Amino acid sequence: MLRKPAVAGAFYPANPETLVKTIENCFLDDFGVGEIPKLNKFDGVDYPINIMVPHAGYQYSGAIASHSYCKLVQNGFPEVFIILSPNHTGYGSEISVFNEGEWITPLGSVNVDGEFANTLIDNSDIATADFAAHTHEHSIEVQLPFLQYFSSDFKIVPVTMGSQSFAASNDLAKAIVESGKQLGKSYAVIASTDLSHFNNQEKANKVDGFVLEDIAEMNEFKLFEEVVQYNITMCGYGPVMTTIAVSKMTDKNNCEILAYGTSGDVTGDLTSVVGYASGIFK
Repeated sequence: MLRKPAVAGAFYPANPETLVKTIENCFLDDFGVGEIPKLNKFDGVDYPINIMVPHAGYQYSGAIASHSYCKLVQNGFPEVFIILSPNHTGYGSEISVFNEGEWITPLGSVNVDGEFANTLIDNSDIATADFAAHTHEHSIEVQLPFLQYFSSDFKIVPVTMGSQSFAASNDLAKAIVESGKQLGKSYAVIASTDLSHFNNQEKANKVDGFVLEDIAEMNEFKLFEEVVQYNITMCGYGPVMTTIAVSKMTDKNNCEILAYGTSGDVTGDLTSVVGYASGIFK
């Protein structure tokens, strides 16, 4: 299955040269990490970190995302990136795994690790092979150029969560960890999420603070409770809950929130903003 770009020219530039320059600007932006890191080499199996990154248009969230990607680059790339996203389109199954083929971006193609994807499906009670959920979904696609900028030597397992229940997240986390053990492959989990949507800046900072505190405490159950209790419009809490669970199952028991900002910091319009954050689990 060939997955063609759905949001090139919208969320990020469709021209390869312009895209490369845009990614560099994200790293060097005032809200970015401040440098373009050099890719180190990773030779082991137990990759040391997982990450959380936003998925809006690069002009809004790319600088925040650069903080997490800098950590990946400094640690070197594993064999496989398990990229988890929410489902914005409503297509597909509860947990939709893109289990074969390749994804195309303006920077080239990325192969899906079919072995890992199918093993994950076998180890899950919920996940299924499904392409429909991925056809128009942007929140995995926008992560790929950040990885491709540094290397072409990696594979991906794209997973879109139509269900972001606590049970679905726990099932998916167990399936990822068990698959990694069975296959003996190095992998990192990337949780693609934006935070609260369309509050004013003051309220966004407040409610985003709730969820970032839960994430920093590695408390996926409290995160789920507060998203529901306070009706926090965080679109990718399922991927984050899953990543926290995977991290704890693999002895990564600490989280560092690397950067936080909103669309209002970029546009100057503080009346209706979206929150973004980068974090690592180590």
